[in-house]
Amino acid sequence: MAMDLTTDAKNTWCPGCPNSQILVAFRMAVEEMVKKDELELHNLVAGAGVGCHGKISDYLEVNTFNSLHGRIIPTLTGIKLANPKLQVVGFSGDGDSFSEGFNHISNAARTNSNITVFLHNNQVFALTTGQATRLTPKGFKGGTTPDGSFNEPINPAFVMLALGATFVARTYAGDIKKTKAIMQAAMRHEGFAFVDIIQPCLTFFDTRDYFKKRMYWIDEKHNAGRFDSALKVARSVSDEKVPLGIFYQVKKPTFESNFA
Repeated sequence: MAMDLTTDAKNTWCPGCPNSQILVAFRMAVEEMVKKDELELHNLVAGAGVGCHGKISDYLEVNTFNSLHGRIIPTLTGIKLANPKLQVVGFSGDGDSFSEGFNHISNAARTNSNITVFLHNNQVFALTTGQATRLTPKGFKGGTTPDGSFNEPINPAFVMLALGATFVARTYAGDIKKTKAIMQAAMRHEGFAFVDIIQPCLTFFDTRDYFKKRMYWIDEKHNAGRFDSALKVARSVSDEKVPLGIFYQVKKPTFESNFA
């Protein structure tokens, strides 16, 4: 019998929104892992925060949870601590976790909580019509920055590495096949896994052409076990190139192991 992870909820994302591609990639990732006996569906918990990304919980026929704005990460760490047998996955936006809830995601990375976080990175507060977040490029003109943002953006992958995340990757929502594979690798990882998913907002900040000209997949020879190599790749983002792939993956004691 074919698995069906869809729901009856009407999809209300803007037509063509890359959030839909992230949804498809995750469904595919889960279906394959269940079929390979790598995951028991009843043990999967998928949480989401507040923002356009948060609607993903309405479209997944799995155990889901929506948190307050910026508070999805402590919710996930609490769920995992209460029942370590669960596969705990979180979806968050750059406004949700790198503006509203930055302290929470930084603490989860620092303590190596055994959860997986997928960042829907469109570089704006899209649900509230395109205000600047901490990941918005300098010069962006929006509702709160009509003359252009004067702040340099945070590099989420670099920050997560510096804070202690033991799995750090970046992918592009439009490449569903590779996004699915990276999602699976992150979910298999024991420890704090962070995936930065470039997800252009077609309505308020359409960066598709910008990224398509600059994105590239890092060489398979890249040693993901070396911290210095991962830092070098993560910080190499510039106006000319944006690397994608698994930057870092190491095994260290998890936060939950302190309570075993």
